[in-house]
Amino acid sequence: MAENEHVRKKSSQEQHVRDDKDPGPEGGVAGPAQAAGEQPAAGEELEPLLEDARNKADDHWNLYLRAKADLENMQRRFERDLANAHRFGLEKFVRELLPVKDSMELGLAAVGGESEQVSKLREGMELTLRMLDGALEKIGVQEINPVGEPFNPEYHQAMTVQEAEKAAPNTVLTVMQKGYLLNDRLIRPAMVVVAKAPSQGEPGPGVDEKA
Repeated sequence: MAENEHVRKKSSQEQHVRDDKDPGPEGGVAGPAQAAGEQPAAGEELEPLLEDARNKADDHWNLYLRAKADLENMQRRFERDLANAHRFGLEKFVRELLPVKDSMELGLAAVGGESEQVSKLREGMELTLRMLDGALEKIGVQEINPVGEPFNPEYHQAMTVQEAEKAAPNTVLTVMQKGYLLNDRLIRPAMVVVAKAPSQGEPGPGVDEKA
């Protein structure tokens, strides 16, 4: 009878071991084959999502770079326009003021006589003209008065040419109207008379033309 009891305990232990190894169809811990089968399926689902996220990140980065470049270009244009406005904002005013200066210079040159009244008038006009020149110089106006200088078409406007023996050809003989620069930009060219070489005279009766 003791032998039968020993056989029953051994059978019960073997059954318990089989139950631990095989949980059955109702559930329990999945075996190695089942777990290995689910792992690739999850990876295949995540791969397209990851690729889509990368593409969106690249698109957003490119948009950011373009927006940054546009902003920097806009800022540079604004700074350049602002600087030009500061430098050349007075150009129209200076253009209107230059004829006044021309008239004062012509009037001063026309003042003659040595009387006391004429001298006082000349002194007042010279003082006013110096004050005007100083004010124009402060805002960046430069005078172009190229008497004796080579003709420069960038800053001079030739009104006529004139034969001259003592001046080199293409030299400015006379300035009919001064020119002006505003911050190194031309706002009015100087109107000038330019020298040319004297023409050869006709040979006299006793001169052999072939000689």
